Amino acid sequence: MHKALRAYGEVLRLVKRLPKDTRPYYAKYARENFVNYRDLDPTDSNSLRELLTRTYTHSLWVLNKYSVDEAAADKLKQICCG
Repeated sequence: MHKALRAYGEVLRLVKRLPKDTRPYYAKYARENFVNYRDLDPTDSNSLRELLTRTYTHSLWVLNKYSVDEAAADKLKQICCG
């Protein structure tokens, strides 16, 4: 669960790089997704790995949508895929 919390914190940091008018939407979206998956079994490493991979992939999609450099997500990549 520690890894998931770190990923959530990093996603919120990335939200700050988005245009100001989009930040509340994406911060709320991230929070809702975190809450939806908080009951994930921490011993199920496959599900957690899949969820973290989706977190990274979706974050890259949003960053690209708003022309934010993907390098901003390097720390998230280390958390989710490293």
